[in-house]
Amino acid sequence: MQRQELLSYLDGLLKPWQLKDYAPNGLQVEGRDEIHTIVTAVTADQRVLDKAVELGADCVLVHHGYFWKSEPAVITGMKQRRLKALLCNDINLIGYHLPLDVHPELGNNAQLARLLRISNVRPLHEGNDTDLVLRGEFETAMSGAELAEYLGHKLGRQPLHIAGHNRPIKTLAWCSGGAQDYLDEVASFGLDAFISGEVSERTYHSAVEQGIDYFAAGHHATERGGIQALGDHLASKFFLDVHFVDTPNPV
Repeated sequence: MQRQELLSYLDGLLKPWQLKDYAPNGLQVEGRDEIHTIVTAVTADQRVLDKAVELGADCVLVHHGYFWKSEPAVITGMKQRRLKALLCNDINLIGYHLPLDVHPELGNNAQLARLLRISNVRPLHEGNDTDLVLRGEFETAMSGAELAEYLGHKLGRQPLHIAGHNRPIKTLAWCSGGAQDYLDEVASFGLDAFISGEVSERTYHSAVEQGIDYFAAGHHATERGGIQALGDHLASKFFLDVHFVDTPNPV
């Protein structure tokens, strides 16, 4: 398919104009006009780009692209090498950040709910379809230790568990990636737990003092689902050759 056709479809699907983001959504680096093979990944790191070159990909489609707000504008070092790999091989780079977090079916948070078998999924703030935080419940309550083990099994990475109480966990909220600072807001809803990707020093005190269990399950680990689901969707709808590249990341 043509690049512009793909971009128009992705914009219509993910609706980036609904969210104020930290980086441009959509086409970030222009490559060839026609797209047959796509490499998907959480982040457009050098290993992903090298694999895209190896596969003869026309496009790299990621959750974490480039040109973040407040980053240096100069193109040197790591940034130069990444852009050179794309430009010299005529590969398009397309990135969708927050729009891929919040999509109700393909998004990171929706896919995390599906993976963890969470029921009654809805926005933390009822009626807000672009809410970055979702809430729901488990069919069967479990202890904090049991939930930590369950997350480790499902995500392939043992989470950091901060115990804020000793009651069973039934109700919870979650937000993939670096969303630890939503903890205070989630705690005000009286839920049993909050799951996100990263943790800060202040997160420990917030969880313990407000009586809510917190699980830092990995930024990368919690954001694999959305880009995989999006790639699978494009492969099925447009018969494109799509390859998910999962580069190891302990964070």
